[in-house]
Amino acid sequence: LQLVESGGGLVQPGESLRLSCTASGFALDNYAIGWFRQTPGKEREGVSCISKNDGSIYYADSVAGRFTMSRDNAKNTFYLQMNSLKPEDTAVYYCTADGRTFSAQAMCTISGNRGYWGQGTQVTVSS
Repeated sequence: LQLVESGGGLVQPGESLRLSCTASGFALDNYAIGWFRQTPGKEREGVSCISKNDGSIYYADSVAGRFTMSRDNAKNTFYLQMNSLKPEDTAVYYCTADGRTFSAQAMCTISGNRGYWGQGTQVTVSS
């Protein structure tokens, strides 16, 4: 049972990246899912999450209007499209999935562990 991420890299400010997270061993449509990010010395923060029950989507204020989260249940994969990237978006990005009944906001903001985590992918925004 694992989540595998891809899509990180080095881009210039204003450019775009798309992160992907594919699950193996379990069906993502039974899970709340989300993207978190972490920089050195700081706690992991929720960026965007989708509720297990109603498919509602939460975005952190820092990324609202620039990032879009989506899912493809047929591919057992979800995505984070990141546009208009800024240097402050630089971080290691982690995908996560949890079988509990979280709202989208709770999935992203309530402290504590989550069920499964990806290995993390580095996103660097620099000129």
